Amino acid sequence: MKKRMMSLISLALVGAMILPNAVIADEAAADEGKVLNIQVWNEEFKSRITDHYPGYEAVDETHGKIGDVDVNWTITPSDDNAYQNNLDSILPGNVDAAADDKVDIFLIEADYALKYVDADANVAMTMADLGINEDDLAKQYKYTQDIVTDANGMLRASSWQACSAGLIYNREIAKEVLGSDDPADVQEAVKDWATYAETAGKMAEAGYKMAATVNDTYRVYSNNVTTPWVVDGKVVVDDNIKAWVDDSKAAVDAGETTTAELWSDDWSQGFYDGTVFCYFGPAWFFNFCMHADDETSIAAKGGWGYVEGPQGFYWGGTWICAAQGTDNPTLVKDIILTMTTDNDVMKEIAQADADCVNNKEVLAELAADDSGNLELLGGQNPYEMLAAGAENVDMSNTSPYDQGCNEEFQGAMKNYFDGNAADYDEALAQFNTAIVEKYPELVVE
Repeated sequence: MKKRMMSLISLALVGAMILPNAVIADEAAADEGKVLNIQVWNEEFKSRITDHYPGYEAVDETHGKIGDVDVNWTITPSDDNAYQNNLDSILPGNVDAAADDKVDIFLIEADYALKYVDADANVAMTMADLGINEDDLAKQYKYTQDIVTDANGMLRASSWQACSAGLIYNREIAKEVLGSDDPADVQEAVKDWATYAETAGKMAEAGYKMAATVNDTYRVYSNNVTTPWVVDGKVVVDDNIKAWVDDSKAAVDAGETTTAELWSDDWSQGFYDGTVFCYFGPAWFFNFCMHADDETSIAAKGGWGYVEGPQGFYWGGTWICAAQGTDNPTLVKDIILTMTTDNDVMKEIAQADADCVNNKEVLAELAADDSGNLELLGGQNPYEMLAAGAENVDMSNTSPYDQGCNEEFQGAMKNYFDGNAADYDEALAQFNTAIVEKYPELVVE
């Protein structure tokens, strides 16, 4: 044991003077586990590691190498809560799992982050126990730390993303209907929900959908609530959520939008056919959703623009957690520091993946010159706007039940919008039934 500790101490001292992080991780990993198990719900983090983590070598779709450590990716889609169910089945016993079976890293989203950074659950290591301190994370945005801080004030995850979001508009449609595609002019036409509704009417008259679906605006409303979904065990429908219902019903009835599901073909056709004026999303939306790599898409032709829209909001974000019981703490620490704090890596992510990174210095640098211009936005630089939005994100009204409540509420309200429920109260009753089935411990009124 003494020999092992002296080896790690000597390695850290030498590495701090002359070796890059990846080399330190490679050598320290030689004294730790030989298998790094990573739990994710899609390909995003895997692509970030594959493309940007120094020393990572891809083996196949679900395996890689870092030095002499085998990396195993387990991808469990989020559909029907499958990803969380998977985590819930393996994380509590992870400390006692066999070495090669231990989860080392798992990823979480904002909608359920509180569940996995809970101090009592204790399935994610604190950053302090991993050896990561406040100074290491000083360039990050406060909200990205607030959401993953437990009741004892201990940080239990770190993110490479800052997911403030805005309204993404079709430049050609803006020029035709509004007379200008300049961001300042477009923002004036969508500056609040009343003005947005007026512009939606103009778009409909010209033969365009204002948004692809009512679900495009949902996150804007839900991020501006005054109460969490769950208060003292009771489900609460905030007034701003009800406002989304009223505004959405009016828009559907007026033919200004649809009730298509997010990620569906009906929803995404506006990225190609020029029939939809706007979508709402953060920077990850650019790369992940808008098909800029497809030469037939509007994004590939630089046909979009970006403004704040009716209200500031955020959407999503991915946090890296070190699992309690990992036998690769040095390598896990290095991955977290490299992917969420290293300026060079984070600027590379921003420029290569059109992402908004969780680093104030890098965003300021990108906003200051043409290095932050995005071709899919017609050469517009969104980073000053994204950085300002990240400063204003408020996570105080989140709850561990957000993903389930958001999904079930939108599903129930679709019945109302489509005329399959007689009125709002009937749709609400459908939501109440669905939510207590999903979370039996909750009370609905």
